[in-house]
Amino acid sequence: MNNNNSRGNASNRGGNDRKKPAGRSTGSGGDTRKPSGNKSEGFSKKTQGNDKPFRGKKSFVKRNDAPKAVKKPINPDEMRLNKYIANSGVCSRRDADIYIESGNVRVNGKVVTEMGHKVRLTDKVDFDGTVISPEKKEYILLNKPKNFTTSGDDERDMRNVMELVRNATKAKLQPVGRMDKNTTGLLIFTNDPDMLRKFSLPNQTSFKIYQVSLSKNLKFEDLEKMNNNAVTLDGHRLFIDEVSYIDNEAKTEVGIKLRTQNIGVIRSIFESFKYDVLKVDRVSYAGLTKKNLPRGNWRLLTEQEIINLNNV
Repeated sequence: MNNNNSRGNASNRGGNDRKKPAGRSTGSGGDTRKPSGNKSEGFSKKTQGNDKPFRGKKSFVKRNDAPKAVKKPINPDEMRLNKYIANSGVCSRRDADIYIESGNVRVNGKVVTEMGHKVRLTDKVDFDGTVISPEKKEYILLNKPKNFTTSGDDERDMRNVMELVRNATKAKLQPVGRMDKNTTGLLIFTNDPDMLRKFSLPNQTSFKIYQVSLSKNLKFEDLEKMNNNAVTLDGHRLFIDEVSYIDNEAKTEVGIKLRTQNIGVIRSIFESFKYDVLKVDRVSYAGLTKKNLPRGNWRLLTEQEIINLNNV
């Protein structure tokens, strides 16, 4: 009886196997044929009864309808205040922010505490009591030749002295004082506003020495009068430190030592004694000389020379 039941159970199992759909694998010993339907059929069956659709590999679609940010054009004549200060060499950008926030920086006379404030290169920036420039300070000494002028306004046919120092630096230099086309000798160029202002004051403390060529011999009595400061120009008495003949030269060649860098004053001194000035050559300027500096050449000032100029 048990045997019959076993056969019946086996028969029933076999019948169940035959009712299974063709093309579906039933494990080992079953039909191994691959399904003939589309692969997506498995996806659809897998997602039946599920609210969320099947999500495969993500795809990103770039939207072109989103508004694009408009970049503000960069003004080459403007820069952030902290960069302006850092470029001047007085401190880093981070330290500059501290000075700005504490109210120690003025722009065109007004205190600025705003982070990111922009300034123009033409603005006057006062950092902790000192006017600064965004450029590294440069100092150049030129032995100026004839027929070059510091200004082309009145003599448009003359060449400007800036041509002679054009390749010296990228900094925006200015000559210290003025020189006409006939005046030769030492001329300083710098972008240091303090030095430019210092040597433009009428009351100078530093000595300048000039070699003056006259149209005729300088009389000894006139030389003595000049040394005794018996010179009056426009109602003002002019103080001359020294006037002398130049050794081994004609009496038309005279050396004069005084504090002014105004070439017009030197010409006026001799003209007041009825001498025509043919040439003026500045041979010494606040301790600087033409040694090893041929006419038309320039050189950078040494650190010690810069210190000396600041202290005179």
